[in-house]
Amino acid sequence: MRTLLSTIGSRGDVQPLVALGLELKRGGHHARLLVPPDFREWIESCGLEVTAIGPAVRNAAITDRRRMAEETVATQFEAVTAAAAGCDAIVAATALQIAAHSIAEKKGMPYVFAAYCPIVLPSPRHAPPPLPPVPGQPDAAAGAGNDELWARDAARFDDLFGAALNAHREAIGLAPVASARGHVFGEQPWIAADPTLGPWPDPADTGVFQPGAWILADERPLPPDVTAFLDGGDPPVYFGFGSMRAPQDVARVLVDTARALGRRAVVSRGWADLSMGEDAPDVLLAGEVNLQALFRRVAAVVHHGGAGTTTLAAQAGAPQVVVPQIYDQHYWARRVEQLGAGVAHAPGMPTVDSLARALDVVLRPGGAPRLQSIAAAVRTDGTERAVARLLTLTTRTHGS
Repeated sequence: MRTLLSTIGSRGDVQPLVALGLELKRGGHHARLLVPPDFREWIESCGLEVTAIGPAVRNAAITDRRRMAEETVATQFEAVTAAAAGCDAIVAATALQIAAHSIAEKKGMPYVFAAYCPIVLPSPRHAPPPLPPVPGQPDAAAGAGNDELWARDAARFDDLFGAALNAHREAIGLAPVASARGHVFGEQPWIAADPTLGPWPDPADTGVFQPGAWILADERPLPPDVTAFLDGGDPPVYFGFGSMRAPQDVARVLVDTARALGRRAVVSRGWADLSMGEDAPDVLLAGEVNLQALFRRVAAVVHHGGAGTTTLAAQAGAPQVVVPQIYDQHYWARRVEQLGAGVAHAPGMPTVDSLARALDVVLRPGGAPRLQSIAAAVRTDGTERAVARLLTLTTRTHGS
């Protein structure tokens, strides 16, 4: 089986597909990743084939939404068509995968859309993820129900991508679709999220398949400077905002918070390239490291609420403070608090006082049994179940 794994997004969007690709490879199958060029070198070092799509995302800025939509749809139809050559199935992650389903339809192969969070997919039991306001479009009425919010979400998606999607479908001999969002999600979308941490709200719904999170196993040792810092005192607090942009002075807030609580700090530079401007024995600025190993040795994890970071911290049994910024991060903040795995901080940048209050709660003794119970419940076979389902789909379609 040859599978195209496609996404457009940050490291958090790409890494689960790398995990799935490696699981396919372990089973004797072939995976090709279609991702932004930022990640080519890393993915090739994992032994997987990579095709780049679009510009680098690390420094991308959106200035004209309509033009962006038209350009990305055109780019995707060209790139996905080429990358899907010789493949038996396409797995697309993140909702900006506008062309992948159409290419799979044209080539007569199975297509799967994978979401990393349940609230990406429509359900009357939850609202869609919050999105930035669109100029010229009124906000939803106060008290609007979930059905209305999802209808507005679909209309917004159609307004942005519908015309370009159908124009390109017509160009390759396909009929137009009535709903761009529905076309992207497909008939049975997958949720690549842990069912304990992020369950689909209706377990009896056979229209959604939830294999579990796609976690990339990391066997790398921690760098010597990180190990030395961890060995040199009490477990520190980890602070990291992943691929999120953040003002430089937030690093000072993070460190001052740890010091206010008498704690040491590990601060991840992340895409914001956070820095302190000074060396300090109680602070370690870390680059890209094995978070699975690091989280087992910290007192708490303060992060932005990415699906991957939330899952890794839960697996490690580390208490969490989630400071959400955008999209599904608000959901993960709520879930962490609902599960008793940590505290949901208010959205936006924290202050020393607000963050110290949240950390004071999660650092109190007595929470370990609950955290260990959650850690034990997190599935570790998400990629295996996904590959098994892919084999069933391709066998059903191709008859071999």
